[in-house]
Amino acid sequence: MDGGDGTNESEEAPGIEGTGGYVRTATAADALEVRRILDGAMLEPGDVEPRIAEGSVLVAGDRPGNDRDAERILGTVVLETDGEAGAHVSAIGVRRRHRARGIGRALIDRALDRERRLTARFDEGVRPFYESLSFSIEQVDDQRYRGVAVATDRS
Repeated sequence: MDGGDGTNESEEAPGIEGTGGYVRTATAADALEVRRILDGAMLEPGDVEPRIAEGSVLVAGDRPGNDRDAERILGTVVLETDGEAGAHVSAIGVRRRHRARGIGRALIDRALDRERRLTARFDEGVRPFYESLSFSIEQVDDQRYRGVAVATDRS
């Protein structure tokens, strides 16, 4: 995680199935992979480079065979920081063949640890994902929902 001094700490994410799973703050070198993952999920978060520069993008991945030099970015979350009110999940995506392995959960867990409060707007299709993460959910209109999670609300 970026400590504000430009350092980029990686934290193990044991909930990710596979070897050497981690979540970390994205760097400029990750921009292309972040865009590919979000494009694959048919999401349009806008220009990710400024969000990466401000430390608002997290990536999750693994190191096959625990090889520190071999890194695969498998998922990402783009946040819109809202000061003391936490952050909004602008986009979250996981490579299709790596879904249902705990990667999305690990990204949200890290974001919530960092921001203490998260909001999200989403369609019915991803409602079960946010429910599984203990988001409080309300229907906004016929097809959209709004979810809120606060760090103290979660087990």
